[in-house]
Amino acid sequence: MAKVVALANQKGGVGKTTTAINLAASVALLGKKVLLIDADPQANATSGLGFDINLAGIYECIVGECRAEDVILHSEDIKKLWVLPSSINLVAADTELSTMENAHHIVKGIVDSVRDKYDYIFIDCSPSLGFTTVNILTAADSVLVPVQCEYLALEGLSKLLNTIKMVKSRLNPELAIEGFVLTMYMRNKLNNQVVGEVREHFGEMAYETIIQRNIRLGEAPSHGKPIMLYDASATGAVNYLNLAREFLKRNRKPSTQK
Repeated sequence: MAKVVALANQKGGVGKTTTAINLAASVALLGKKVLLIDADPQANATSGLGFDINLAGIYECIVGECRAEDVILHSEDIKKLWVLPSSINLVAADTELSTMENAHHIVKGIVDSVRDKYDYIFIDCSPSLGFTTVNILTAADSVLVPVQCEYLALEGLSKLLNTIKMVKSRLNPELAIEGFVLTMYMRNKLNNQVVGEVREHFGEMAYETIIQRNIRLGEAPSHGKPIMLYDASATGAVNYLNLAREFLKRNRKPSTQK
């Protein structure tokens, strides 16, 4: 059964979708079967991997028009990567979900229907803490939090952590924090101070791998490719492959001795 990891941060522009695209692609390139669910109405994870944002996807699954297995798309570039796409229709999901029976568990049902086909399922949440995001946190095993190396990015973390705590206490007692990934790093005093504060406050939950600011990383989505296929020599490609290796190392099951 796949481990389900939500990538969440209600502050936009912190590298959340970039991390979703490139971590999912990197884990797939390292040999794991990966499904990336785009649960952001901006559909940037869908288009960033070269898929049409006008196809049926997660919204149609939420409202019961489609089954996930019928609308999941297979990457032509990465053999072990699949995508459940998004579209602007997902804007209506918060309203739709709030009227449904068993409302907080709709996304969990969608995820569980395909969970046995993959090693990891990553879900790119929208930059909000609305009904849809709470639904996703109810479906997830853990939350990976991208944190931009700026002080304003730190200020919003308490609201996200409170939401995670609420979901854990009321809806999903198994929900854990996968970790914090520092993004958009530049070698200067301010960024170094933020890195230091995150490491001091969160300890081992802060990933060792840091994602640096990189022009090629910003260009890749416009070509519909993850960074390692757009420019494998780019700093961003190296960073995300290292992040994927660290992620897999952290999730390695301990061997059992007989």
